[in-house]
Amino acid sequence: MSGTSLDGVDAVLAEVSPSGAMAVRAHAHRPFPSVLRDELLALNQSGSNELHRAALAGQALARLYADTVADLGPLPSVQAIGAHGQTVRHRPDLGYTLQLLNPALLAELTGLDVVADLRSRDVAAGGQGAPLVPAFHRAVFGRADGEVAVLNLGGMGNLSLLHADGRTLGFDTGPANALLDAWVARHLGLPYDADGAWAAQGRVQAPLLQAMMAEPYFALPPPRSTGRDLFDLPWLLRQPLEGLAPVDVQATLAELTAWSVAEALRAHQPGATELVVCGGGAYNGDLLARLGRRLPVVRVVSSAERGLPPMQVEAAAFAWLACQFVRRQAGNLPAVTGAAGPRVLGALYPA
Repeated sequence: MSGTSLDGVDAVLAEVSPSGAMAVRAHAHRPFPSVLRDELLALNQSGSNELHRAALAGQALARLYADTVADLGPLPSVQAIGAHGQTVRHRPDLGYTLQLLNPALLAELTGLDVVADLRSRDVAAGGQGAPLVPAFHRAVFGRADGEVAVLNLGGMGNLSLLHADGRTLGFDTGPANALLDAWVARHLGLPYDADGAWAAQGRVQAPLLQAMMAEPYFALPPPRSTGRDLFDLPWLLRQPLEGLAPVDVQATLAELTAWSVAEALRAHQPGATELVVCGGGAYNGDLLARLGRRLPVVRVVSSAERGLPPMQVEAAAFAWLACQFVRRQAGNLPAVTGAAGPRVLGALYPA
């Protein structure tokens, strides 16, 4: 898995039982080389010769995926690799989503079957193509004795609502690390704000927060999904930033993320008693503290406390989705994505 935060590639070796229960046997992470990261970020916008550049980036990503798979060690009895690719366009409103990858090259390099293009079938059926992880979250974190929500804080925030009666919903709340990372890179030259330490030094600017909260996306009902097509640095630069200290902007961005999650949870799962946090944002202490302040009656915990470390959750989800494909079982939840019905997700590239 490589997500919109563009921090790198996570891979897991996962064993899935016939009942769908999963055990993670190994985990590996490789950061993006700066040249590849910059190119993937640039390809989120139209530009010169982008088809050629996208093809080369897909090849480079496949090689990085293959290296990360090799880092997992011996791979006995592996049936398939579930490979997400890198999202550079997500426009379900226009009927498409695009994840860069060369899955044929990945199959060639690893000698393993590859299941890729896991979002397009849901979009073809009228869905958002996202989020796809709520079904996995239900299998791993769901409880019959309580209302649990799962929050993935990657480039965007994704919320899964796991009701005690078995209902499962999910949608994107809005920006998370994408804007925080872009702003700290612009002003401090750092790839991310470690533990939210810089944001914690700033003061939330109410006029800026109100302006950002007025973004129409936040008022959309589920199913909904978003990405860098909307929440990118140009979006931020269109906000009323004049005269504001950069550190205060960072604090306000963190508060926007906490607000968007808290508002979504109150609106769609007011009975939630636990919020399980995964993704890179689970290591942002300032952001978790802001969530706690906005959700005082909800227990905010790391997914590690529920048996799966934060950086393994998304990769494990796509291993689970690949297993669903191998078994020719649906991987989407129409109530989450808005698709016309359950669909088997993905395309096979044989070894």
